[in-house]
Amino acid sequence: MDRRSFLVQGASLLGGYLFGLSGFSKVFAFEKQTTSYFLNPSIALIIDDIGLSESQARQFLQLNIPLTFAILPRLKYSTILAKEINDCGHEIILHQPMEPGDSRVDPGPGALYVGDDPDKINRIIEENISWLPLATGINNHMGSRFTESREMMTETLTVIKDSGLFFVDSRTSQHSKAYKVARTLRMPAAYRHIFLDNILSEPAILLQLRKLKQYALHYGTAIGIGHPYSQTAHALKFFMEDLKPPKISFVHVSKVLYS
Repeated sequence: MDRRSFLVQGASLLGGYLFGLSGFSKVFAFEKQTTSYFLNPSIALIIDDIGLSESQARQFLQLNIPLTFAILPRLKYSTILAKEINDCGHEIILHQPMEPGDSRVDPGPGALYVGDDPDKINRIIEENISWLPLATGINNHMGSRFTESREMMTETLTVIKDSGLFFVDSRTSQHSKAYKVARTLRMPAAYRHIFLDNILSEPAILLQLRKLKQYALHYGTAIGIGHPYSQTAHALKFFMEDLKPPKISFVHVSKVLYS
């Protein structure tokens, strides 16, 4: 797709959204952010599912903006990419696999499941962290069933807090208890506002990035989660090139936490 066609399709999608689709009621449906301390509205982008492919991750290193990479544990490229990403000045978090709602779906090695006892949860998280000692925080991979359990999240977040790490709720379920439990435990935490690439097309991803920008302009900060797809990298590049005032700052997710 050439640049002109891409921008035309993206503008068409955005126009449909603004003039009669869902409006910002859904975008702003989550709990309001507190006042931002940044001079400019800030966007934190997390790129999930790192560790399966070197080339997929590296296309994002060329964008020259602060990014947070959520790396899956115990995979072939997990430790290799963690070092490379850290050397490029980006932020690393552990992408902790958790039990999904569909029992037929495998969340991958090092996963947590509903019913795991506290000792097992502690052991699994410690082992996963040992794969990624440069990680400063954790977010959930899958986990639509696990994060709905207040008991499981209390046990898990207690371990994460005691490890000195922050937590970002990916909100794979609208019934997730993770962020609220983290706030109860008074630990540094945040939650995802918008998924960028549930629809895997560049114009659709551009639309999500523009929604994220509007969220940041309205509330001061916004967190988006994407995945290491070429469509996501291309859309993000277009988005950066076409940013107009007011200026948007890109920051690591650790800069937009509640504490």
